[in-house]
Amino acid sequence: MYTQLCSWDNLLFAFRQAAKGKRGQPNVAAFEYRLEDNLLELQRELRAQTYQPGAYTSFYIHEPKRRLISAAPFRDRVVHHALCNVIEPLFERSFIDDSYANRVGKGTHRALDRCQEFARRYRYVLQCDLKQFFPSIDHAILREILARTIADVQVLWLVDQILASGVGVLSDEYAMVWFPGDDLFAFNRPRGLPIGNLTSQFWANCYLSPFDHFVQRELRCPAYLRYVDDFLLFADDKRALWQSKRALVARLARFRLTIHAGAAQARPVTHGIPFLGFCVFPERRRLKRRQGIAYARRLRALVRQYRAHGIPLAQVTASVQGWVNHARYGNTRGLRAVLLGWTSLQTCPTRATKGAQR
Repeated sequence: MYTQLCSWDNLLFAFRQAAKGKRGQPNVAAFEYRLEDNLLELQRELRAQTYQPGAYTSFYIHEPKRRLISAAPFRDRVVHHALCNVIEPLFERSFIDDSYANRVGKGTHRALDRCQEFARRYRYVLQCDLKQFFPSIDHAILREILARTIADVQVLWLVDQILASGVGVLSDEYAMVWFPGDDLFAFNRPRGLPIGNLTSQFWANCYLSPFDHFVQRELRCPAYLRYVDDFLLFADDKRALWQSKRALVARLARFRLTIHAGAAQARPVTHGIPFLGFCVFPERRRLKRRQGIAYARRLRALVRQYRAHGIPLAQVTASVQGWVNHARYGNTRGLRAVLLGWTSLQTCPTRATKGAQR
């Protein structure tokens, strides 16, 4: 497996994956300028096991909520893709069908469809989300989960290198949680996966895959789905969902994870399920109000930049098309009409019009 990981074809393919849509960025362009030399150097380091990941660049985003994003150097992102190319097929076959994040053929819109399908079939839902998920992921537990499937010790060496590079990156984002049996050294357990790494997204699914199987097989939940750290359990019996909540809290403790217990309440599906930016009802979906407000604010900023000749119209158009493509998965025709009608009025004084006026 490690020979395949270090092969020229895999590294070249990994570069193309990592560079997709980013070739205009200076670090990507610099790597591509000496592509053959850079890939050969990476190949030599990987084969000799002298490869060392570089330092992360961190910044905050505030939509949909405040998160610390940590970006690895571009050459490390190539290595992340090369690693995932060889190990992902081993794990993909073990994932449950109703895990929808960061998987080919899944995604947010399929997760929304599945959520609504379950809402039509069952009366109650228990919605849970994990507290500080990425900062809480325990390296020792993750390493054990990965080693159950990955037999190649050299691949595990590379896993260890990438894990070690992320130690401490999210330490300021983690508030210590103590679990039964912990001693004082539990505070120093290596934990946290940098949000922004391809490996972090993939390993998050690996980390929760045993929990997914527990819910389906041991709790025998009739309908369950998960998207990253948000998961939903459906049933016709509210009491059964409350019992499931106690059991899943106990099981998550084995992974050193906790849920927002106060928000995890079994309730009728007819009250609406806030999920992935929408509020899902059995027969309709509404875009969350804050999502509409956030995009209206962004669109006004884009229009101002366009009118000031700061950006081309194509950039505004691409943003609108992307948002419409997402919003159309809900009952948002009226909202789209109002928002885009306002936009057309704001963008009437185009550069062509100004040129004609001159």
